[in-house]
Amino acid sequence: MSELILTENRDGVLVVTFNRPEKKNAINNEMWAGLRDTFRAASEDDSVACLLWCAAGDNFSAGVDLASFGEMGEGEEHPFESAARAVAEFDKPLVAAAQGAAVGGGATGLFHADIVYAGDSLRLRLPFASLGLVPEWGSSYMLQANIGAQRAAEMFYTAAWVDAQKALAQGVVAAVVPDAELFDHAFAKAQEIAQWPVNALKEIKRSLRLHHLPAIDAAISEEQAGMMRQAGSPENIEAITAFMEKRKPNFRNI
Repeated sequence: MSELILTENRDGVLVVTFNRPEKKNAINNEMWAGLRDTFRAASEDDSVACLLWCAAGDNFSAGVDLASFGEMGEGEEHPFESAARAVAEFDKPLVAAAQGAAVGGGATGLFHADIVYAGDSLRLRLPFASLGLVPEWGSSYMLQANIGAQRAAEMFYTAAWVDAQKALAQGVVAAVVPDAELFDHAFAKAQEIAQWPVNALKEIKRSLRLHHLPAIDAAISEEQAGMMRQAGSPENIEAITAFMEKRKPNFRNI
């Protein structure tokens, strides 16, 4: 397994850790593939009752490492989509612990967790509108399912930062604890879950979450179609150029 995705089975709780803290855990191809393979293997492993998804360092994830898209060969499928589907289809309880920045793909994955615990440093952002792009990972459906249509729309349309307390108030996370206590708190809850029969936990997961899969699949398809229309558009190019030039983008003159 990749050193960028650490795994440890701790008495039925599989701890899965993003381990690229020097890059704010920006997710590259190796990490997408590792995440996909880890979730698929955990689903088949009867010794895993619950998965705890966390991250090393000060940030959960700064999102997609854009350089990774330039690493793909012609006609080669990017592991981004297969990782999304592996997480969405995971059939056991999924607990997440997030601190610091959770941006773009570093945020949308959290919406597939059954329970998210946040450190008090959490700052979450869905920057797609500001990049001239569209949501990803089925988040256009999952965030609405989790917190309601209006709150989800506000987060997507404004692309504003959401701090830990607002995330708690809106139902994005279940609890906020000091960063120093985050892992222990989340792990204790995962242990509390993992004590019960795996087959019962899987049936509860099926009842709570897995009936959403057709809608998630439809959302992913719509998002991909929208991304194809928007990626490389004048607005997207202006957003990227403005970022590189460290200025505010101007979409009105396009």
